[in-house]
Amino acid sequence: MADYGTPHFQNDGGHGVIEIGVAEFMCVGATPPYDHPHVFLDMGDEGEKVCPYCSTLYKLNTTLKRDESVPPGCLYRTRAA
Repeated sequence: MADYGTPHFQNDGGHGVIEIGVAEFMCVGATPPYDHPHVFLDMGDEGEKVCPYCSTLYKLNTTLKRDESVPPGCLYRTRAA
């Protein structure tokens, strides 16, 4: 994934809550081939958003960079073919 654009996050660990450093992002569910439709989510003023497909709760943590998450390792990176 390039350093620009909308970051994608996945939840392979089945975490109930994932903190991320951006308010606009894509949720992919789990790593393909176990993913769901890649859905764009915007936290708006609420600072949190539930994915309508996998029910992961994402919370905004402004101390994190755009490619960081708590727990770590939830940023989805496309693998080269």
